[in-house]
Amino acid sequence: MDSMRGHEGIQMLLTAEQEAQQIVTAARNLKTTRLRQAKEEAEKDAGHYRSNLESEYQKRVGETSGNSGFTAERLEEETDVKVRNLKKSAAKVQSDIVDMLIKYTTAAKY
Repeated sequence: MDSMRGHEGIQMLLTAEQEAQQIVTAARNLKTTRLRQAKEEAEKDAGHYRSNLESEYQKRVGETSGNSGFTAERLEEETDVKVRNLKKSAAKVQSDIVDMLIKYTTAAKY
């Protein structure tokens, strides 16, 4: 009878070990599935983020290249205004400078 109980005990242990192995295998499979899903979601999110950055970059490039003509016109206008102001300033002091040059060139030093 003791051998019968020992045999039943061993059989119960083997059965419990098999059940435990099935539980561990199921848990590993679930973990693998979850990791795969997480990886897919991360790749999807990274793709969306990358596409958003790319579209933002393209938008800025478009704005910058589209404004280059406007920027050139604005710079040309600013330059024209500065040239006109310099000519006005030069015209105001032109006679004084001519008089000063004549005075210094005709003055004799002995």
